[in-house]
Amino acid sequence: MDIHSISGKQIHLVLFLCQIITALDVPLDLSQPPTITQQSPKDYIVDPRENIVIQCEAKGKPSPTFSWTRNGTHFEIDKDPRIRMKPHSGTLLINIINEENGGKAELYEGVYQCTARNVLGAAISNNIVIRASRSPLWTKEKLVPVRVIEGQYAILPCRPPVGLPPPIIFWMDNSFQKLPQNNRVSQSLNGDLYFSNIIQEDSREDYICYARFNHTQTIQQKQPISLKVQPVDSLNETLTANMSDTDFYGVRFYSERQPTLLTPPGNSSSKIELRGKTLMLECIAEGLPTPLIRWNKEGGDLPVNRTFFDNFHKTLKIIDVSQADSGKYKCMATNHLGSAYHVITVSVKAAPYWIREPSNLVLSPGEDGSLICRTNGNPKPSISWLANGIPVEIAPEDSSRKVDGDTIIFTNVQERSSAVYQCNASNEYGYLLANAFVNILAEPPRILTPYNKLYQVIENKPALLDCAFFGSPMPEAEWFQGMKSSVLQGKEYVFHKNGTLEILKVQKDSSGTYTCIARNKLGKAQNNVQLEIKEPTLIIKQPEYKVVQRMEQVFFECVIKYDATLIPTVIWLKENDELPDDGRFIVGKYSLTIMNVTDKDGGEYTCLANTTLDSVSANAVLTVVDHPDPPYDLELTDHLERSAQLTWIPGNENNSPITRYIIEYEDALREPGIWNYQMEVPSVFTTVKLKLSPYVNYSFRVIALNEIGRSQPSESSEKYFTKPAKPDDNPINVHGIGTEPNNLVITWKPLTDFQSNGPGLHYKVSWQQNDGEDEWTSVTVANVSKYIVADTPTFVPYEIKVQALNDLGPAPDPLTIIGHSGEDLPMIAPGNLQVQVVNSTIVKVQWDPVPLKFVRGHLQGYKIYYWKVKYLSGKIKQHVEKRMLTFSGNRTHGMVPGLEPFSSYKLNVRVFNGKGEGPASQDETFKTPEGVPSAPSFLKITNQNLDSLTLEWGPPSHPNGVLLGYTLKFQPINSTHELRHLEEINIPANETSLILSNLNYSTRYKFYFYAQTSVGSGSQITEEAVIIMNEAKASRQIDIATQGWFIGLMCAVALLILILLIVCFIRRNKGGKYPVKEKEDAHGDPEIQPMKEDDGTLGEYSDVDDHKPLKKGSRSPSDRTVKKEDSDDSLVDYGEGVNGQFNEDGSFIGQYSGKKEKEPAEGNESSEAPSPVNAMNSFV
Repeated sequence: MDIHSISGKQIHLVLFLCQIITALDVPLDLSQPPTITQQSPKDYIVDPRENIVIQCEAKGKPSPTFSWTRNGTHFEIDKDPRIRMKPHSGTLLINIINEENGGKAELYEGVYQCTARNVLGAAISNNIVIRASRSPLWTKEKLVPVRVIEGQYAILPCRPPVGLPPPIIFWMDNSFQKLPQNNRVSQSLNGDLYFSNIIQEDSREDYICYARFNHTQTIQQKQPISLKVQPVDSLNETLTANMSDTDFYGVRFYSERQPTLLTPPGNSSSKIELRGKTLMLECIAEGLPTPLIRWNKEGGDLPVNRTFFDNFHKTLKIIDVSQADSGKYKCMATNHLGSAYHVITVSVKAAPYWIREPSNLVLSPGEDGSLICRTNGNPKPSISWLANGIPVEIAPEDSSRKVDGDTIIFTNVQERSSAVYQCNASNEYGYLLANAFVNILAEPPRILTPYNKLYQVIENKPALLDCAFFGSPMPEAEWFQGMKSSVLQGKEYVFHKNGTLEILKVQKDSSGTYTCIARNKLGKAQNNVQLEIKEPTLIIKQPEYKVVQRMEQVFFECVIKYDATLIPTVIWLKENDELPDDGRFIVGKYSLTIMNVTDKDGGEYTCLANTTLDSVSANAVLTVVDHPDPPYDLELTDHLERSAQLTWIPGNENNSPITRYIIEYEDALREPGIWNYQMEVPSVFTTVKLKLSPYVNYSFRVIALNEIGRSQPSESSEKYFTKPAKPDDNPINVHGIGTEPNNLVITWKPLTDFQSNGPGLHYKVSWQQNDGEDEWTSVTVANVSKYIVADTPTFVPYEIKVQALNDLGPAPDPLTIIGHSGEDLPMIAPGNLQVQVVNSTIVKVQWDPVPLKFVRGHLQGYKIYYWKVKYLSGKIKQHVEKRMLTFSGNRTHGMVPGLEPFSSYKLNVRVFNGKGEGPASQDETFKTPEGVPSAPSFLKITNQNLDSLTLEWGPPSHPNGVLLGYTLKFQPINSTHELRHLEEINIPANETSLILSNLNYSTRYKFYFYAQTSVGSGSQITEEAVIIMNEAKASRQIDIATQGWFIGLMCAVALLILILLIVCFIRRNKGGKYPVKEKEDAHGDPEIQPMKEDDGTLGEYSDVDDHKPLKKGSRSPSDRTVKKEDSDDSLVDYGEGVNGQFNEDGSFIGQYSGKKEKEPAEGNESSEAPSPVNAMNSFV
């Protein structure tokens, strides 16, 4: 079964072909007059180096015979051995290149016509004009140099030889390089080279005109023309007076002039062009400055989409001209001095063209018909008819035939009416010749379409089902679908005269068998075709727009969905062309990968999915970006002493817009090869004014930046050495500070090389005492940044200034700063030292300030030195550790925190400056009152029995006073740490252990222990312990659990589900004699309690919730912090400690350092022992 597929894009073409077949073709097994099927063109230019082939092919039944005429007379082919006719054909072969029998092509030039004839008629070809191609040489001519005055116009003539076909003209030099053309210099349509105005660069001796003859593939060369340009100012009056018109073009020597048209001459001209050809209009003007050419059409617009401008707007080209393009076209040449114009009147003529070409006519005997030959042209063509190549007027008479102008009417035709008719339409611009036969046949219908032909069509597309038929008289066709007996009809069907059925939009249910029946009066014929509907091909994932950097990888994906019975192919195109033959392009099943992307890879990529029935595509654009190319053509202009103008041309942006430019400079005088930042400008500027410094040998370069990054630097500009000048600036950061009591060190920041502004940079250093009585003292130094003034009084203020100078002079007057000569140690100590005890850890210190004249320097502040002498409890401190607090500025009091309660201290105060500390004041002794003690040093539990235990402890490491005794609090807790009744015991201070009796066995207890002084209770320490059970009871419990009868009892319970379960509950109620509930509340089985490693007794427990309160209520913070809101004194009164406990402003940030013990989570307020820092809470 044949398969034929039709896509929607092919519908109109297929329909047209089907109509032609029905109208013209007669089955070759039936008699028919000849039909010309192939012939050479009317104007046939042959290559004289090749054999001549004049084509003439025809068909007919019986097969036609062929004959030729040449120049209107019969052509005897057999008499020329170089000519032969192809077998079963009318094509002539003329031997030209054979050495023995070859001839010259020019001998066979002429007008040829072929006749194809059989018993039913004769068909004739067009008149075929044979001409041999010619490429003649240039005629010899004597060329003299063309001399032209600078600024005038010139025309270099080409005058190519007349060839067949006409040659293509171009101008080159001796090096075979095309001469550059532009708006000033251009080539006309006839090949001449026009100069609108001449410049010096036009002088050369090798202006060569070339003519290329494409048909013979030859190029002919004219002799070189020499053009000499002479400047106007070199002409003297004598030479000018003796010049003739032949020596120079033009007689005026103005530097500028208004345009004048060189071609076409005058103000108007006319041109005739044929319909369908290309209209070429030309205007070339001279003038200075070079004129610009503009075109318009009077009374109308230039045709859209058919108008083009060539040769720098000097040539107007309109393609496929029609009668509507007739009219007046005006070219205008303008410059700022004036204008010139020329009007070209265009007439569009037309060789004959078809309105309705006659077509073959098949009639059955007795039928009527007509041949119509309708043409048009300008002027109107004349129509003549021939019958079998003979004018119809002298042809054999046929009673059924009647000629009526462009129509032949046939009435009641008979078999003898068969013939071939020729219609000839001609005017002065050409002719048309058409053959059309009249064939008289009586034939029943026959269907030419193959049986059961398969058509495959995409869903929702139109389908064309062919039913090509032949018959005489013309049959009529009907269509049926499947087993339906009714004829197809409806808006969804279109029935064409050639039998084709068009289904406008097929659906899935359109599949099946379709039957075509053709009928005439002689019979009928039937044929079936098959229609299959396929799913359309879809792109379900289209390639996406990509932006990638050069040398990266890009991936396009194109996923398709298609009919499972079709075989798809996916191809990739770039700019609608094949992908480059490059291994970097990797094509996958549904993807395209491009490796190492380059600039050339940018563009539009198309994913094209094809099946045998349809095609879909999707596009994506790849943009390749990269760093910009460096700017170029740097130009430095407008050179001034302190500025210059820099101009550059931007490099390629590489598809990422330039955002800004960075300008760098090099100083070849001081730092050759080192580039420094000058300035940055936005991308809209390519010209910038640069601020320059004197005495710098500048060169510049420009760097472009875009989103990808920086370009390479441009080539450096020309160098520009600015003139030297006086310094503009003086040194900065001038200071005067003495390093010894008898000197003054003056320092400054030197000027940079750029700030020096010239050679010989040095500094003038000046100073005088601030009292204004002394004169200024000055020295001049170079290549240094400090100067030491010796033998100065101690700590005296000085006025100081430093001025820059170079060989051209000084900088402006500098600013005066105040400095001081060197400091010495303070001479006296602060007086009237007083100490006020605030609480057990803080004292307030006051003193009288030291007069500034005795400080002998910049007052930095005061330092308090303090140390503990002994504990008031009687313990002497063996190692004395002095501590120091610093109070910045002119302070007269301060707070000393962090003292230990119940201790004796000494302290003194010293003033200090930049040189050091002065003498110390007299030591002041003071005592701190008692405070609360620290926690006991340890608490441990020993000698645990069934209902008792022993507590042992150590005294506090810091009693902070006289211990009055200890307090013990304890309470039982359960496994969830729920607290029970709290008991309290007071213990004398001299005790270190305590035995607790009558405790509950198998119970966990928590103990809280702290010491007391007269001030209050100290920090507490906690411990936990569990009272063990009676060993007999524990043993008995274990024996019951391991008895065999008990294990058997448990197994019986599993087997005797209900009855033995009741027995089990009864036995279990009888089994245990100790209170299980109490045991569970007491934190489980003793077997799971942790054991001590040394004696195997139960271990001591500690609780992570040690800090839970014993009872609800508030107490003071135990984290040893000071609440700011409780303070009545600013922390600025606290000094700066060497141990880092105090800030620079003297604010207190330290805390009492002692062992941090766990505290009870609950308890009465009285149960808390405050820390040493808590003592400070009462103060602050």
